[in-house]
Amino acid sequence: MSRESVSVVSEGLSARVRRLARPAAIREYGIVLSFVALFLVLTFSSDAFFTQRNMLNILNQQSPTLIIAAAGTLVIIAGGFDISVGAVYALAGVVGTKIALDVDPFVGMAAGIAIGLGAGVLNGIVATVGRINSLIATLASSFIFRGIAIVITTGSVFLIDDMRYAGLGQNEVFGVKIAIWIAALWIAALWFILTRTVFGRFVFAAGDNPEAARLAGVRVNVVRTITFVLSGLAASLAGVIASSRFQSGQADVGVGLEFTVIAGIVVGGTSILGGEGAVWRTVLGVLFIALIGNGFTLLEVDPIYQQIVQGGIIIVAVAVDAWSRYRRV
Repeated sequence: MSRESVSVVSEGLSARVRRLARPAAIREYGIVLSFVALFLVLTFSSDAFFTQRNMLNILNQQSPTLIIAAAGTLVIIAGGFDISVGAVYALAGVVGTKIALDVDPFVGMAAGIAIGLGAGVLNGIVATVGRINSLIATLASSFIFRGIAIVITTGSVFLIDDMRYAGLGQNEVFGVKIAIWIAALWIAALWFILTRTVFGRFVFAAGDNPEAARLAGVRVNVVRTITFVLSGLAASLAGVIASSRFQSGQADVGVGLEFTVIAGIVVGGTSILGGEGAVWRTVLGVLFIALIGNGFTLLEVDPIYQQIVQGGIIIVAVAVDAWSRYRRV
């Protein structure tokens, strides 16, 4: 190979490295490299990590979070925030178990899931038509939803031993929990909606430049409301799955869940300013955080350090997002 050819190849490789080192590229693909690196480290550090039992256990534990985070990705891309998901999660479980006990298990599951639709519509209307910042709107609605759950339970716990209700969270299909199958189908559906439909393009447009989207004929308020409905539906579905798994409904579950969800979305590279993101990266973000917790447990590391590491990772993810936008200006 001539010197000229070597020089051309070298320059090509250098240019590729520079592109990958850009903040935007780090935001898009950094989670992939980080996830693979952490996975390999844990695989070689613990014999119990890379086993079928542990992998399925992680997926089963994270299935409710994955369901909520996948929908939350659309909300954030469209320029909103939904921090009411933890309260909707609790209310759905309470309503589901209450009606399952009083009427029928399947009616209870349907009613619990339907709670999310109503919550999503309310959040969407308040945040768009009401012109209230979505962070404040969903914070207020979270108090309302959790308050309703407390009123229904009167501070007690609903216990249900009917296996028709418990089956959703405990039964398996081909050796895999039903919750994992539901999460996989939900994630695939939202990925398809976001990347392969006109509505998905509208979601990106609404978050990137809402005024330009409006001038182009996009009904931004409708698009954002639909994302809130999907988020509410995801939270209630996850809440019913959790109540089925533990065969109980109580008002104080899901406290802080919204922050876990947002952490997974942000670590996955979705911009908190809207307009950019991907469902598949959110999945890796949620599982990345889950692997940290799982690894700390298997390696018997003090759990207090887990919070420190997670906090640092979130700061880095947000910093990369801010820096990538600054470089584009």
